[in-house]
Amino acid sequence: MESAALPRHSASGAAASRPATADAGYQAYVMLRVAFAVAPIAFGLDKFFNVLVSWPQYLAPWIDRIVPGSAQSAMYAVGVIEIAAGLLVALKPRYGAPLVAAWLAGIVVNLLTFSGWYDIALRDFGLMVGALALTRLAWHYDPPLRRTS
Repeated sequence: MESAALPRHSASGAAASRPATADAGYQAYVMLRVAFAVAPIAFGLDKFFNVLVSWPQYLAPWIDRIVPGSAQSAMYAVGVIEIAAGLLVALKPRYGAPLVAAWLAGIVVNLLTFSGWYDIALRDFGLMVGALALTRLAWHYDPPLRRTS
């Protein structure tokens, strides 16, 4: 017996129609997609204005030594990458969510190598797990790009 909450699939395996909005998995996918689109864009924009926090304080000294320019300049680059990742999640979460998860993994490494930010590293690890969950859901609900010949 086929569940009405799950999308029906054609012989090719593609979803025949949009999943039912009552499907709990689809609801979780939408919530995570919105969160992981909005948050990186908002935090990326704040890298330019430092309204929420002074972001350069979170850059590990060893990373500050290897990137050109100041820590704030590095935060500008981080901001651009975060905005791009958030936009990619909004447009194509199948590809954007793993990028956000990898980015968060990099942030966790940065924070774990810089004493005093372990609580924030743990929070970002949780966010990374959420981005991985979105990745898995996107593999189900967001079809891959198809080449046109």
